[in-house]
Amino acid sequence: MISTKAMPAGVGVNRISNTRSGISPTRLAGFVIVCISPILIAGNLMRMVFALAFENDTYTHIPLIPLISLFLIYTNRKAITLQVSNQWKLGAAVVPLGALAIVVARFNIFRLQSANQLSLSMLGLALVWIGAFALFFGRRAFQTARFPLLFLLFMVPIPEPILSKTIYALQVGSAQATAGLFSLFGIPYLQNRLIFSLPGIAIRVAEECSGIRSTLALLIMTVLAGHMFLKSAWKQILVCLLVVPLSVAKNGLRIATLSALAIYVDPSFLQGRLHQYGGMFFFAAAFVPIAALFVALRRAGAE
Repeated sequence: MISTKAMPAGVGVNRISNTRSGISPTRLAGFVIVCISPILIAGNLMRMVFALAFENDTYTHIPLIPLISLFLIYTNRKAITLQVSNQWKLGAAVVPLGALAIVVARFNIFRLQSANQLSLSMLGLALVWIGAFALFFGRRAFQTARFPLLFLLFMVPIPEPILSKTIYALQVGSAQATAGLFSLFGIPYLQNRLIFSLPGIAIRVAEECSGIRSTLALLIMTVLAGHMFLKSAWKQILVCLLVVPLSVAKNGLRIATLSALAIYVDPSFLQGRLHQYGGMFFFAAAFVPIAALFVALRRAGAE
């Protein structure tokens, strides 16, 4: 027997709308328009940032960040679209902050140096994109896509003087690691801060030897891999905390190896192919321990 009991008004409509997994063209169009607006307002600054990414090795990761975020959102699109709602308040708060940062950078209201002007403009762009997502798709959809959205902050170039101080700290750490390896392998040396006097040669741990590029690359890879393969927040934090010590140790190994080869084999090793193109080999020296820790933590979680 088929029941003809009346259904409360609106219940059927709500259930149907909650099971839809699509995003309306209106929401999508609004989202795209808001995301494009910063590029139209401060297009010159955006072009300068991406030009910098191709000219300066420290920033080569910037163009890849939005592509990675987009890929992560696309792969999780079904779960995200199921959470689309009209909870727009979070986005309405974040978008104006990003827009303000872009306007301040565009007109350089605080007379920032060019590097910090670019950093502020990219921070504004990231905030507008993050806020636009929350504005048009709602707070619950934002929470579901939280990681790829916050991952966009890696687009922001490190501002001054933070960048200079970070590079110097990596230089000092690399020099200490190098001195430790010289002592371990019995290589005689005299050290004056960042300068080493060795048999027949003298070397300086320059800014180019700080490893800032590889440290950033290793940090980004570790954060991404932690999100994808580790469920516990403390495990993700643990592997991220190891990035800087391992990167410093890797730099020390690179400097000590090239110095030893220059002393005992041929001084040209300080300028040769291993110095110029051997970065990936030494990068593996830091990546392999982190990969091994990932495996150990995943196995521990499976038990």
